[in-house]
Amino acid sequence: MTAREISDLRLKRAYDPPSSEDGVRILVDRLWPRGLRKDEAAIDLWLKELAPSDELRRWFGHDPNRWDEFRRCYLDELSQRSDLVKDLRERVRERRHTLIFAARDELHNQAVVLRDLLAE
Repeated sequence: MTAREISDLRLKRAYDPPSSEDGVRILVDRLWPRGLRKDEAAIDLWLKELAPSDELRRWFGHDPNRWDEFRRCYLDELSQRSDLVKDLRERVRERRHTLIFAARDELHNQAVVLRDLLAE
């Protein structure tokens, strides 16, 4: 998939208001975002199976100093779920999608890793 083919793949925090510009909103967290009502989130699909494992998520703790190792470990986990990644890759070719995540850090989270993987 080329960068052009995923040009309509976006990232957005779960706590930011939904927009008609988001297209299909896919939550890629293992846990539902704390304090967010389902009707407020406007999530179309929840792919918790593609989220980092609980063990990896807890170890990372959104510490930027652990980013490179987290990224490597998460990509390893995703390689074990290649069928789900393939399905998502096919899906995002169809129309605009937004990967939704709860982390405060918009540069160091699983949605960034997943987007980059889909762009390869």
